[in-house]
Amino acid sequence: MSENTVIPPTPSDTEYSEEDQRSLIPPVIDPIQLFTRWLADASDSEPNDPNAMSLATVDEHGFPDVRIILLKDISEGGFSFYTHETSVKGQHLIDRKVGALCFHWKSLRRQVRVRGDVTRVTDTEADAYFAMRARISQLGAWASDQSNRLEDRTLLQSKLEDVTKKFENMEDIPRPPTWGGFLLVPRQIEFWQDQPYRLHDRVLYSKSNDVWDNSRLYP
Repeated sequence: MSENTVIPPTPSDTEYSEEDQRSLIPPVIDPIQLFTRWLADASDSEPNDPNAMSLATVDEHGFPDVRIILLKDISEGGFSFYTHETSVKGQHLIDRKVGALCFHWKSLRRQVRVRGDVTRVTDTEADAYFAMRARISQLGAWASDQSNRLEDRTLLQSKLEDVTKKFENMEDIPRPPTWGGFLLVPRQIEFWQDQPYRLHDRVLYSKSNDVWDNSRLYP
């Protein structure tokens, strides 16, 4: 291996021996409830955005794409988030109707991976969430042609000024027609927790006929 001062070295035996052995992940009937508990733990320990997650999508050539976005709701139905439907990720989700998520909470040394089918949330749900956003964020949603080429940053500022003037006499700004939400309905949820010597704890939940089955995986 080449010497690289940027990448941290592999921990030594001494450093590993100083790590605490964590309790194993307890098997549960409903992994959504376990996820909710882990998210609550992360809300208490993460410095910011405990609801941040990687969203992986697939394009028409089967080529993967991934980016960090924010989870906005969790329910028995799945994981909800919002974006421009005309964006790259929006089009991937609409066309392929599948996606994957990854949550990583560094402060807790925990990770959750989710794979499943994707559907749109209802207009009522999208309207309700959009109404909760800060006004400047609402205006930004109107001004942004997300994922498309921006020749000059001043063009974005100009569009923002235009929509600000357009809605200046309106108390409530309507949701843009191309902005909406998606629900990832999980088929699989994997919980990962750090253990010393890279002997990590992993529990995989798979859903079949509306019933969750779980199994431990080798690290």
